[in-house]
Amino acid sequence: MSLVNFRSQAFPLPTSESRRILPPMLHHSWHLNLIVVAACLLPSTALCQKYAPSQEKPPVVTREFRGAWVASVFNIDWPSSRGLSKSAQQSELRAMLDQMAKIKLNAIIFQVRPNGDALYKSGIEPWSPWLTGTMGRSPGYDPLAFCITEAHARGIEVHAWFNPFRALPNSSMQTSRDHVCRTHPSQICDFKTYRWMNPASSFTRQRALSVILDVTRRYDIDGIHIDDYFYPYPDLAKNGKHKQHFPDGKSPSQRRGYVDSFVQDMYYSVKKAKPWVRVGISPFGIWRPGVPSGTTAGVDAYEHLAADSRKWLQKGWCDYLSPQLYWRIQGPQSYTRLLSWWRDQGSRPVWPGIATARIKSTEDPGRPASEIINQVNLSRTTGNNYAGHVHWSMKSLRQNRGGISTLLEKNTYSSAALVPPMPWLSKAQPLSPSLKASGSRKGTQAKWSSVRGASKYAVQARYGKYWFTVKVLPASSRSMTITGNPEAIAVSAVDRYGSTSAPTVVARQ
Repeated sequence: MSLVNFRSQAFPLPTSESRRILPPMLHHSWHLNLIVVAACLLPSTALCQKYAPSQEKPPVVTREFRGAWVASVFNIDWPSSRGLSKSAQQSELRAMLDQMAKIKLNAIIFQVRPNGDALYKSGIEPWSPWLTGTMGRSPGYDPLAFCITEAHARGIEVHAWFNPFRALPNSSMQTSRDHVCRTHPSQICDFKTYRWMNPASSFTRQRALSVILDVTRRYDIDGIHIDDYFYPYPDLAKNGKHKQHFPDGKSPSQRRGYVDSFVQDMYYSVKKAKPWVRVGISPFGIWRPGVPSGTTAGVDAYEHLAADSRKWLQKGWCDYLSPQLYWRIQGPQSYTRLLSWWRDQGSRPVWPGIATARIKSTEDPGRPASEIINQVNLSRTTGNNYAGHVHWSMKSLRQNRGGISTLLEKNTYSSAALVPPMPWLSKAQPLSPSLKASGSRKGTQAKWSSVRGASKYAVQARYGKYWFTVKVLPASSRSMTITGNPEAIAVSAVDRYGSTSAPTVVARQ
């Protein structure tokens, strides 16, 4: 393919900050690679030229939430097994974050409270047994603090993931003396294999809120994330009738009231502590059976889980919602139909959970990686909403199941992306950095000034006529070497709300 031909197929220029990223069929990384190669073949005189300030206006930086859940319960994602050494745990987490950076994900949803325990240094709850094999035993370091340092160094956000009310996933599980099941046994309900902190209790709701606020205040997190387990999933017979009921004596409407109260209090309390911290919730993917029309479900999340997640979205009690849309595009639980419905329910972002783990799995035999790629593409074009999605879970991406990570890296995520902004919280714009650049045969060195309040810097480069988002770097970064000698370079500061400065641009003289 000639240079002219492949350039004609490269990225079109976006026209606004829009909530949309470039069409997926145009995201081919080899376009950029070929342009870079062509640039490197320019005469040596061009390679040594300096860069000067320019009034050129590059396109807005690509925006898309690209997250992945990292579950610690049952050692699903990390650590791979209980009792690993400190160095082995840290090595595994670094490798996972390296993989995320390689395929250009920008958010890790990191489980920190699976079941009344802590994967961080807590004064409220005991150390999680999924770390050492023994509840209450320290792993010798603070995993959450370590994750934040390592993720931020790679330009990746950290969303701390909490299960608010689950006490134990298995009633036979050994606990430490300071676990809630032993300190407050009257607040615990036994149901199926679970032990559950009763959401009807003000103690339970306040404890969950205290834990979340403790992490919010003490750690440099970017988000708080709550999963779908408000009440446990029901114990239903094949005919849909309950085998047993949750033993609290409360009606479904009363339970929804308790959960609604918790969600509302949690949202506004987090905002009061740190207004830039995003609050996300990942409910069951179907609000109610039959909604939208033709949708079937064995579980009624509204009745059984007390989760009126549509209300939370409409009331603005979350900054994003990630309904777990784990089904295929076609079928009685159509991914596309459900996503379209969810995005019609409110103005806040809906970033669907996508079951990457079901590629070639027993849960969905024969599911190809292309199903996930198509779902990612649909998350960019369905409805009027901010672009984004979350992969369940990181383990399948680490395994490159069905070649999914290769496809994402080479095609779907060919350009780096910023997490979308939160204009409902802040419309302020950070100042622009100053920028200098000089080229050589080894590449182009770009250097910029520090901007007060910046949490990231987005670096763009123009090769020929076409701009590309090259890298999203942490606030500590002040320079980078860009491949080849682009015709122009732009750097924008990004604040904690996701708002970007006007880009500072330099062009080759």
